[in-house]
Amino acid sequence: MRTLLQQLRSLIEREAAMHGPLVPLGEPESGDGRSAREQDGDTKAKSETAPVATEHDLQNARSQPTPDTASRDAQVGSETTDDAADGPVDERGPTATDENTTSDADSASPDSGDLPAPSTVSDTTATGSSDGASSASPSPSDASMPNRDLFGNEVDPTEDPSRPPRERVGALIPDDAPYREINSLADLEEWVAQNTLVPIDEDRTNPVFGVGDPEADLLIIGEAPGANEDEQGEPFVGRAGKLLDKILEAINFQRQDVYIANILKSRPPNNRDPLAEEVDAHITILYKQIALIQPAIILCVGKVAANTMLDRSSSLGSLRGKEHDFYGIPLYATYHPAALLRNSNWKRPTWEDVKLVRTRYDELIGTS
Repeated sequence: MRTLLQQLRSLIEREAAMHGPLVPLGEPESGDGRSAREQDGDTKAKSETAPVATEHDLQNARSQPTPDTASRDAQVGSETTDDAADGPVDERGPTATDENTTSDADSASPDSGDLPAPSTVSDTTATGSSDGASSASPSPSDASMPNRDLFGNEVDPTEDPSRPPRERVGALIPDDAPYREINSLADLEEWVAQNTLVPIDEDRTNPVFGVGDPEADLLIIGEAPGANEDEQGEPFVGRAGKLLDKILEAINFQRQDVYIANILKSRPPNNRDPLAEEVDAHITILYKQIALIQPAIILCVGKVAANTMLDRSSSLGSLRGKEHDFYGIPLYATYHPAALLRNSNWKRPTWEDVKLVRTRYDELIGTS
């Protein structure tokens, strides 16, 4: 506005120099032919109030923007473009990028369904998408977070990090499994002994369910029972079992301090690798054991056990030496004790693996 007034002043002074002074409409002249405004202007060298021009002069001035006004218009246009890039603006109020406003999901149309709104939304995650639904998701640590997605569908419990591992692993058990509602390891073991799921269950001498502390923080998982295990009904009791006991003692565990189980509860003929249908039939029993024991950490011994638990087909070299996530439970892999009996070169890496497990255990539970 100041620039426009200065331009009008310049135009009036130029006209006055060429045609004489302009007389404002409706303003009386003084005795010397000058208006009272002009006389007042003599006493004020820098008045902020510009002289009044004719309507014709105003129209001419408005039709000629100065460089200053052009640059200002360009700047305003640029700011409008930036605002549009941040997301659609709700004409009813501030956009979702305002610090104290809710997400776009709160003002979504009824056609989008009932969208549960998180309790808090940060500036960096509340930017609206093209359909008006917010891309923000609550933190897993938010206790009030609904176990549903943005469309109101229940999140798969196994993939919901806000749930405890017991619930996530328990969700892996089929709804129609007759042992799903069993609440103790003793009852589960009795059920396994009384039921046949696959042909190898018919040929076993004893089911090999598991052994150890039912509330152990460390769970050891092997592949399948051998001849000694089938005969005694207990996992890891042969030469490999004795070596496992020594490994545990080396990191300050006793056999009775941990829980030991296998993926299969029956011995495959001639100690062959488990078949897919055998794993499918028995793995959910192991899931139920894990849900009941609620271990803080898992150690898989052998490639088959580790790949089965992680649903992979990787080499043991690529699995060992690092932590894996099993539905919220840290899982580690190392060589099977039977393999160490065949190749002593693997004893050193096994020692490194179990030291890593012990360190992680102490972080989670505390030094015993």
